[in-house]
Amino acid sequence: MRDRKRSGENWTNDTLLLTVYPNSRTLGRMSTQDDTDRTALLQGTLDLLILRTLRLGRQHGQGVARAILQNSRDVLLVEHGSLYPALQRLEANGWIRAEWGVSENNRRARFYELTKDGRQQLVKETGEWRKLVRAVGFILGPETARG
Repeated sequence: MRDRKRSGENWTNDTLLLTVYPNSRTLGRMSTQDDTDRTALLQGTLDLLILRTLRLGRQHGQGVARAILQNSRDVLLVEHGSLYPALQRLEANGWIRAEWGVSENNRRARFYELTKDGRQQLVKETGEWRKLVRAVGFILGPETARG
């Protein structure tokens, strides 16, 4: 597998790019970087990933994207064009709050953190996600070498 470089991050052909298209029915797509293998991203998935990432403490936007990439073992790469609208949506819903601060590289940045309502939403969405994954697993059945 060939390693590539994008926006200062290392990624491989197995890395999925998270792009949210707010006017589509699924509200997003995940794809490999070469765009040959696209998969629909279920509504709310990026929101769940952001809420889960922020449960450990405040982060700036790039830190959220980096944490999602690292915690997914370099599989999920969130594009800025998807990340920042999602952060704004979560803030408008009252699930996160934002304030200006200075990043580790001495740049002005908005830092985001979970609110009490955001923690409750994270619990709710996590339960719904696990239920969905379990249901899809039942339909797919056990993994076999032939798929």
